Amino acid sequence: MSRTPYIAANWKMHKSVAEAGEFVDALLPQIAATQSDVVICPPFTALTAVVERRYGTAVKVAAQNMHEEDSGAFTGEVSAPMLVELDVEAVVLGHSERRQYFNESDEALARKVPAALAAGLEPILCVGESEEARDGGQTEAVLERQLQADLADVEDSKLSEVVIAYEPIWAIGTGRTATPEQAQEVCAFIRDFLRERGAAADDVRILYGGSVKPSNAAELMGQADIDGALVGGASLDPADFAAIVKAAG
Repeated sequence: MSRTPYIAANWKMHKSVAEAGEFVDALLPQIAATQSDVVICPPFTALTAVVERRYGTAVKVAAQNMHEEDSGAFTGEVSAPMLVELDVEAVVLGHSERRQYFNESDEALARKVPAALAAGLEPILCVGESEEARDGGQTEAVLERQLQADLADVEDSKLSEVVIAYEPIWAIGTGRTATPEQAQEVCAFIRDFLRERGAAADDVRILYGGSVKPSNAAELMGQADIDGALVGGASLDPADFAAIVKAAG
């Protein structure tokens, strides 16, 4: 089955409003011919600047996090309806930095993923193992536990609306990248897991994230079960990110 490539730029805590606008203005002419889904994930403060500049293009905008409740006494949080009001279309959930530094739990993600879907947001659910788990042969056990928990309350008929990003923690911001064969093996495992749940697994886009750059993007995304990339550091430069988008074909 042919799945539309999905390339997402996770800016993390980078770029002012002005810098975000300059990035989009520089990027759009370079990717005007792409047939891929291109998603930019700015910090909350720059969401509106990116949304306004991408009107009339194929670029979508994703937030980097959200709370599972629509409203409430949750100081510092942002809800799905608030994102939808800004014309944001997607949201990154469960990134390893959220899990590691902010104690994001699988229990919280089990609430966030259905909440995003209910609001009409496309969840980009991140899963991945630590270096210790990889070296200990626990990669599949860790991923199965994360997927089982994080998707527990998502109906099988809705699973194809979730984008899964495999991000080995040991390859994020380290310069160390999973080989194409390692990444393919894990992404195929993720698809098999979804298939066992009875989901339309062939419709689910599965991304690889972890030190993706122009020099390795084509080989990574050329694997059978890798449908795109969640790009960190290389997404901060419009030329580098455009090259990765073009590498998706």
